[in-house]
Amino acid sequence: MSHTDKKGLLLVLMQPPPTLEDEFNAWYDTEHIPERLAVPGFETGIRYVCISGAPKYMAIYDVVNPDVLSSPDYLRVSFDNASPWTKRVTSRVQVYRSAGAQVFPGNLITRRAPRILLLRFRGLPESAGSMIVAGMRSSFEKRPETLQVRVFAQEAESGIDFLGMVEASSDTSTQFDAAAFGDCIQALDLVNSYAAY
Repeated sequence: MSHTDKKGLLLVLMQPPPTLEDEFNAWYDTEHIPERLAVPGFETGIRYVCISGAPKYMAIYDVVNPDVLSSPDYLRVSFDNASPWTKRVTSRVQVYRSAGAQVFPGNLITRRAPRILLLRFRGLPESAGSMIVAGMRSSFEKRPETLQVRVFAQEAESGIDFLGMVEASSDTSTQFDAAAFGDCIQALDLVNSYAAY
C-alpha cells in the first residue's frame, strides 16, 4: 500500500483552563469542527472526553490520505491562517497535535464508538511499526468489546511516534501484556481512555 493509499489522521489532545472551558467547547462545536469538515479530504471530525488520563479532550479527524494535511485548502484555514477565535482559544490551551498515516490496517475511519483507548509510543525507529501493530492486535483484537484496532505513525524529531487506537463498544481495560510489544514498551508514555463527547 503506497503512502497515498493510506488514510491519514489528525489527532489533537487539548487541556483548556477551567475558566475557558465553556468557550473552548463552543468554539470547537460551532466553528472548528465544521471548518475542518468543510476542507476537501476530511472524512470525520469526532470529539471525546478523557475518563482516564489527561489531557481532558481529544479530537480525531480522518482524512483520505496524509497529503490532505498539507493541501492548500487545509493550509488556508490552519496555522497562521487560523481564524481570530481559533488563535485566541488555542493560545490559552495546552495542545498535543499528531498528524500522520494509518499504518494498520491502512484504510479504516473512526467509528462513533462509545469508548476509545489510546496508546502512544514515542521516538521509535520506523522498523518498530510491525512490533507495535503485532502488540496492538494481540492485546486488543480478541476482546469482545473491541470494534476495531488501528495504528498510526507520525514523524517526530526523535524518530517515529506511533499511536495505537482501540475503538470499543463499552469500557475496556487499560491492562495488557507489556511483553507483546517487546522493547517498544519502553517508549510507551500515554495510555488514556475516552468516552464519546
